[in-house]
Amino acid sequence: MKQDSLRLKIAPLTSHRSLRNLKKEKPENLGRKEGNLFIAPFVASPLRVVRQMLTLAELKKGEVFYDLGSGDGRTVIMAASEFGARAVGVELREDLAKKALSAIYELGIEDQVTIVQNDLFDVDVSPANVLFLYLTTSANDKVKRKLEKELKPGTRVISHDYEILGWKPLKTSTFCENPRLGYPSHTIYIYRK
Repeated sequence: MKQDSLRLKIAPLTSHRSLRNLKKEKPENLGRKEGNLFIAPFVASPLRVVRQMLTLAELKKGEVFYDLGSGDGRTVIMAASEFGARAVGVELREDLAKKALSAIYELGIEDQVTIVQNDLFDVDVSPANVLFLYLTTSANDKVKRKLEKELKPGTRVISHDYEILGWKPLKTSTFCENPRLGYPSHTIYIYRK
C-alpha cells in the first residue's frame, strides 16, 4: 500500500481532522506543532502490560477507547482487536502516527481505529468510555483539567506508572512484566470520573 493512501483514509469514528493534511517536516521539527512541544517522551508500554491495563479497566466490546499519546498504536490496536472497542489514538509526532496507521491497515482494523495526528489538548475526548495515559505525573497534572471538563461521568481513566494528583484511584495494581525475573514492575492506576 502506498504511503499516500495511508494519509487519505481514516476510520469514520469521529469528526477529527484526518492525516491527509500532514506536511513533510524536518526531523528536528517532529513533535512541534504550532509552537507546542511534547509533554512526555514516547516510551512504548509492553504488550503484556497493555493487556493487563485494559482488563483491569474492564474495557468492553463496543466501548470507545482513547489513548492520549498513542505512539506506535499498540494500545489502540489491542483495544480494538482483542477487546472489540472502537479506538482513537491521539499522537503529536507524525512519524509515530504514520507507523500506527501502517500497522492498523496491515491488520485490517481501520474501521475500528482512528489515529489523530494532533496535540492532545486540541482533541475532544468526550466520547471516551475509557481513556489511557502513559505520561508523567507532571504531564498528567496538565491534562487533568481537560479530562475533568470533557469526560462524562463514569468514564474510566487508566494511567500507566504515573498517578493523577488529586484524584483517588478506583484500583491500583502492580504488575510484574516478567514474574520469573521479578521485574520490571509497572503500577497501573484506574480512575473513574
